Amino acid sequence: MARIALDPTPYHSTHWLLEFPDVAARAGYEYLQLTPHPDFGPSFRYPKADDGLVAKLKKAAADAGVTIPSLLSVQRISWPDEPQREAAVRNFRRIFELAVELEIPIINSELSGRPERSEESEAAFYRSMEELLPIVEREGLRLNFDPHPDDFVEDGLEAWRVLRGLNSSSVGFVYAASHTFHYGDCAATLLPELGDRLGAVYAADTYDHHRSHGLRYITNPPGNTVRIHQHLRIGDGDVNWQELFRILGDIGYLGRDDALIVSNVFAEDETADETSRYQVQQLRYLAGGNM
Repeated sequence: MARIALDPTPYHSTHWLLEFPDVAARAGYEYLQLTPHPDFGPSFRYPKADDGLVAKLKKAAADAGVTIPSLLSVQRISWPDEPQREAAVRNFRRIFELAVELEIPIINSELSGRPERSEESEAAFYRSMEELLPIVEREGLRLNFDPHPDDFVEDGLEAWRVLRGLNSSSVGFVYAASHTFHYGDCAATLLPELGDRLGAVYAADTYDHHRSHGLRYITNPPGNTVRIHQHLRIGDGDVNWQELFRILGDIGYLGRDDALIVSNVFAEDETADETSRYQVQQLRYLAGGNM
């Protein structure tokens, strides 16, 4: 059955990094995804962990009986301006070292770049991957990308084409349910196309911003270029969870030994414990009914 992991972001302001494995275990999770934390690998910056912190984190996970199968690192590897891109590559090299030390085989990330400079950003992405992909393949890592809203490519199928162009089984796709409607609401066509290159699924709900004549939620002034989405509890938005998990079952993802589903609700910090327990129960139900 698919591994269900907790994204501990809601606990970043209330708990230390080394407490996250115990937090996950108490909420009913066997797995934890490390996320960009100031003490480990902050977004867009050089990782801050040293050998001592790595050893303490490994011990904390072992003591809690929790496995860390993946980490999330967000770096500007597709940035169209060279200083930011070079820094991102440097940061990622260190992330890879930390992943190897922690025996974490999966690194999840975002495509980054700028949508208004898409051509330049795509070129920057491939330039970065020329440097990073040999390390990923040599170390036996899996590097998965989510086309996040406001990245240089947001459409799910187009993002898959970009990743497919790397021609490497070490690179996969992160399917974030909370980005469903920015992807183009294309699970039925995208997920079968991904096949075994689907590397992770993120589970949080969101509203369909196309509904109600585009007025599902409103920003002012009208016509601005912001991207808005939510990370809600399952059932609080517009994602069709039964259909999503039926597709995941049909393509064989839920039966894979390496399948990873990450609960990443960010809108319920005040009820983080209750919400985390709710999420793992819902995900076990959805996955179990579609095996």
